[in-house]
Amino acid sequence: MIRTIIIAASFAGAAFGVVGCTTATPPYAAATTTAGAGYAEQQIESNRYSVTFRAPQGGDANLLQDYAMLRAADLTLAHNHDWFWVDRRALDDEGALHQGPTFGIGVGGASFGRHSAAGVGVGLNFPIGGHSEHVARAATVEIRFGEGPKPDDVNAYDAHSLSTNIRARLASQ
Repeated sequence: MIRTIIIAASFAGAAFGVVGCTTATPPYAAATTTAGAGYAEQQIESNRYSVTFRAPQGGDANLLQDYAMLRAADLTLAHNHDWFWVDRRALDDEGALHQGPTFGIGVGGASFGRHSAAGVGVGLNFPIGGHSEHVARAATVEIRFGEGPKPDDVNAYDAHSLSTNIRARLASQ
């Protein structure tokens, strides 16, 4: 009877720990509201846009940046340009969801000749240091469309190539 309770408590603790640690990034799609999940852009000048990909509940920062860059490439192609320049990048990770406390249960036993013992351990972990996954709420890039040949600069991106590469990487995940 006691073993059944211990085993059930172990599985419940493991399930609680797994459920409490996940953060889901929304799929690549347009946001339906101004503060909703997904991408949105705002025209600043005739050839300048601010592009944001938002995950209000938090998401993987690298994925949010990829989605913002993918939308920048799509927007560039939709405006019949081949490349764009990134003037500014921002990552909204202030107040983002970080991995919270975890809960665990351990079960052990030992035998000492004619005597044996069993033990149950319960633990609660509060992360103090770094976080293994960088979580953010939004990634924003401010871009301007380029004319003529793409400059050889780290801030200039070929929209066709970037779109193809990011989509291939996302499909393989």
